[in-house]
Amino acid sequence: MRFRAVLFGGTFDPIHNAHLGIARAAMERFDPGRVLFVPAANPPHKSHQAQAPYEDRLRMAELACASNPAFEVSRIEEGSARSYSIDTIERLIATGMAPPGFLIGADAFAEIESWHRWRDVVRLVEFIVVTRPGAAYKVPDGAVAHELTGLSMEVSSSEIRAKLAGGNLDVPVPSAVLQYIRTHKLYRSVG
Repeated sequence: MRFRAVLFGGTFDPIHNAHLGIARAAMERFDPGRVLFVPAANPPHKSHQAQAPYEDRLRMAELACASNPAFEVSRIEEGSARSYSIDTIERLIATGMAPPGFLIGADAFAEIESWHRWRDVVRLVEFIVVTRPGAAYKVPDGAVAHELTGLSMEVSSSEIRAKLAGGNLDVPVPSAVLQYIRTHKLYRSVG
């Protein structure tokens, strides 16, 4: 499978090394021209709002992706409206982008049928599902899913935020992102 681009959306609160490792693995396995990181302005499926403002999360993503010319960060979800995947996909296609691959974790993919206009989402994209040992999901009718296996990256943004809030700066984020977090005193004052 050859994608021109792979869409990788998320809150990225903050972006961390596992996000980048997943994107690199998708590049190696599926050979897209680029991975488009799309920080969600207002994600509908998160039980909490992002702790860092959108502009800060976007800037951290830009810093994390700066060293890889195949990684690009998009502002397409900027604004106050809910960040529904179907709207993002349709906007990208309207700009002339071929339908992108959609990089997604198995846990999120397991909930795909609860998404806003999910049938349109599965009609427009093919999924690259990042699986973990023991992850279970069903591929809905009409969806095309490719597995990305063999990644053991047990890192979560919530754990990173908790460490930072406690003053622990030993977190798996790129050094430029950590410097940004410190400079802008994100996730409470972290020194």
